[in-house]
Amino acid sequence: MKWCHVPVGGHALLGVADAGGSVELLRLVRSEQNSYTLEPFSRFALEKRGLALSLDWSTGKAGRASDQPLKLISSDSNGQLSLLKVSEAGPGLQAVATWQAHHFEAWIAAFNYWQTEVVYSGGDDGLLKGWDTRMPPTSVFTSRRHSMGVCSIQSSPHQENVLATGSYDEHVLLWDTRNMKQPLADTPVQGGVWRLKWHPFRRHLLLAACVHGGFKVLNCQRAVEEKQEACTVALSHILPNALVYGVDWSWLYFHRLPQAQPLLPLGSFPCSDPGAKTADVVCNLKVKGQSPASSSDPLVDDGEGGTKLQGGGRLKAPCGSRLHASRLQICDCDLYLEAANFDINLLATCSFYDHVLHLWKWDSS
Repeated sequence: MKWCHVPVGGHALLGVADAGGSVELLRLVRSEQNSYTLEPFSRFALEKRGLALSLDWSTGKAGRASDQPLKLISSDSNGQLSLLKVSEAGPGLQAVATWQAHHFEAWIAAFNYWQTEVVYSGGDDGLLKGWDTRMPPTSVFTSRRHSMGVCSIQSSPHQENVLATGSYDEHVLLWDTRNMKQPLADTPVQGGVWRLKWHPFRRHLLLAACVHGGFKVLNCQRAVEEKQEACTVALSHILPNALVYGVDWSWLYFHRLPQAQPLLPLGSFPCSDPGAKTADVVCNLKVKGQSPASSSDPLVDDGEGGTKLQGGGRLKAPCGSRLHASRLQICDCDLYLEAANFDINLLATCSFYDHVLHLWKWDSS
């Protein structure tokens, strides 16, 4: 699932690639009593029976030109890629092109956010490929640099020509898209890399879901600017008896409060409708019928309720109480961006076997 970063027809759109072999768009609609619901907007069935395995929006970078068409790329278990166009007026999803990209499962497909006619794909055949969507099915390049299936790709939304890829071979590779013969950096992460997500504001931070290796945050600044051979591991955390498949950053950012102002719980939004958006409890969520896992089970207490991390900072998994931060509040208004404190980060992970969604607060100061 991925949210579109621009409104469509006045609504937020959620794209879903499902096991039934379809790509579906859901529209976020305000309902009664100031609550929201997701309503079906459009569905596109892939050509062959199989599983839709990934999707990406062409709007991963801020500043989309008004004349730039809104597009989706999806990959499936038959090794195909499908390029779709989204019509804001209707009828919704329309097919632009479909082509065979890989011999086995095409685990991942992603746009170059700076040149949206270019897409990348990774497959269980161990290949990383680039495509010019104006002339499929000819690949622009084929890389065999990963030694196993390529299952995660994301173009940097902050820096043109920077691309991150991950594989079952337990390596994260950083690329300069102008030269795909050799990666900029090669970072071993001790786990198959199923998802990669660039931080929405901190341009050098890359979050990785490493399956049995837990999750890691890589600082790629020296790799990009100083040609360091590997990224620095700023955070590393393993969840016992779990396989981490999903990770993402929160797009909320923090604003330092003046000393005279009262403390507010994280989750309140003072710049919008006061009291309309609150987070009463931040915790670990399990599927119905199973008791929540204690947030302290996978953590080693540092005496202050958190975990000491490689590279400094502390990680907390709050559960069962209102989440507070000293002299901090979070806000989704651009007015606060200049005063935002990017040392405090919220991130989420979801894991296999234990069926838990964790929400973490990372103090990287």
